[in-house]
Amino acid sequence: MLKELTRIKRKEYDVTIFQTPKFRDKKGFQQVYRLNVEALTHEECLDSVFRKFNVHDRIPVDFDGRFISTGDILYIDEGRRGQFYYQLKPGGWEEVNRIHIR
Repeated sequence: MLKELTRIKRKEYDVTIFQTPKFRDKKGFQQVYRLNVEALTHEECLDSVFRKFNVHDRIPVDFDGRFISTGDILYIDEGRRGQFYYQLKPGGWEEVNRIHIR
């Protein structure tokens, strides 16, 4: 019983990857992949997705995008808890407004 109380519960995040058709474009983001990620926080979720989609052997077979790079956007949907958009900037992930996706 005590062990159950001290265990931190991981959440399952619904993540969507948005990329532009051409690398370094600033407009025209399109959904390229959707997946569920188990993590404790948004930061851990973002890092997990980045690691998975930047190593050729880890990328899912049905993924038709490119490696995640600067400018790409990850959308985390937590249902009633909110929707969050993160864009990869040179200094790391930064939360952005959904207005960047068109």
